[in-house]
Amino acid sequence: MKKMLFIFNPRSGKGQIRNKLVDILDIFTKAGYELTVHVTQRQGDAREAAYRYGKNKDLVVCSGGDGTLNETISGLMKLPQYPELGYIPAGSTNDFASSLKISKDMLKAADAAVSGQSCPIDIGGFCEDQYFIYIAAFGAFTEVSYLTPQDKKNVLGHQAYMLEGMKSLTSIKSYSMRVECDELTLEGEFIFGMITNTISVGGFKGLVTQDVALDDGEFEVLLIRSPKTALDFTNIINYMFLKEEPNEYVHKFRTRSLKLIADEPIDWVLDGEFGGAKREVSITNLEKKIHIMRKQPK
Repeated sequence: MKKMLFIFNPRSGKGQIRNKLVDILDIFTKAGYELTVHVTQRQGDAREAAYRYGKNKDLVVCSGGDGTLNETISGLMKLPQYPELGYIPAGSTNDFASSLKISKDMLKAADAAVSGQSCPIDIGGFCEDQYFIYIAAFGAFTEVSYLTPQDKKNVLGHQAYMLEGMKSLTSIKSYSMRVECDELTLEGEFIFGMITNTISVGGFKGLVTQDVALDDGEFEVLLIRSPKTALDFTNIINYMFLKEEPNEYVHKFRTRSLKLIADEPIDWVLDGEFGGAKREVSITNLEKKIHIMRKQPK
């Protein structure tokens, strides 16, 4: 009999999985799987469970937000062999599920996890021992994702990020750093940077191009220099969201790997969760490292 590990976060979103749990387990059982179920209890629990119980499993399915998905994959990456992965999105934004076109209907997502096709996806290696699925970021607004209380995310969804983000407008800080990759080298003061493998960030699809391939071995990089005037800042926002003419403060490019060296430790966010404060960061694309189950778009 095929073996599955099912990890779910009962607090993600509005706890909607509680009303769907029996039906989800029924779908898995009828698909012929012997089930091991783990209910996460705290931050980091999904990572530990994926590593502890994921060995010798044919399929690992997780349900929760982007943070739960990140933890699950981070745990799987420590295994000698990677089982296939299924994902039932249940968070506030579900950025990566949007990129994968995984249904927000939990029962449809559960069915895709056991009857869909196995598709390779790239994973981001962050320094030596951390990973991200769709975004690594620093600077302006990034603290919003992990400082916004869960109850606000549940009630307001995307609006929670906007409300909390507005509070940080008056405290934007710049960071002096050097960015190195095969394509270019940049130096200066930066207020924001993100390395992504997604078409949606924080629920907004205008921040990255729509022709992103999730298995091409490349990241999309966006770096924003510190504006000198309020008008410069307005022009940056217009370029990011309204697609106006490029300006000298915004750098967009693609790369397989890069290194960032700052004058001081910088807080990083990995898939919406705090990833630590680091002065030197190396990021590498681990091409087609994990296979995820999904229904192929018609």
